[in-house]
Amino acid sequence: MQLNDLRPVEGSRKSRKRIGRGNSSGYGTTSGRGTNGQLSRSGGGKGAGFEGGQTQLAMRLPKLPGFTNHSRVEYAPVNVARLEALFADGDTVDAESLKEKGVIKHDYIPVKVLGDGELTKKLTVKVDKVSASAQSKIEAAGGKVEQAC
Repeated sequence: MQLNDLRPVEGSRKSRKRIGRGNSSGYGTTSGRGTNGQLSRSGGGKGAGFEGGQTQLAMRLPKLPGFTNHSRVEYAPVNVARLEALFADGDTVDAESLKEKGVIKHDYIPVKVLGDGELTKKLTVKVDKVSASAQSKIEAAGGKVEQAC
């Protein structure tokens, strides 16, 4: 046996249907589509997602849930317990010092100090926002809150 003797097994390969090549081919005239109707036409048939005329599922569902407020400002939260652990008495807390200590990744993101935890050190806090509970704890410890410029 040689390479030129190799043939596919009988019946394993089927010749393609050559439609529209005359009636003697068996697929002439209507090309195997039948005589009339939607499926016999060029481009006929129903598209993907057709549901018998009722509104399609893709059109019944909303595009996206809710909506996104594009003017929302996202603050980096920092609790007073974190300030207690990282800063010494009399230090100034601002975006740069928080970035140096690894509390926040970027100093251009606005920072908000929250009131979770206890504070005993006297700190000067210069951030974008401070919650009411955090401000009362900072001032009770003898520190002060200043607005960031």
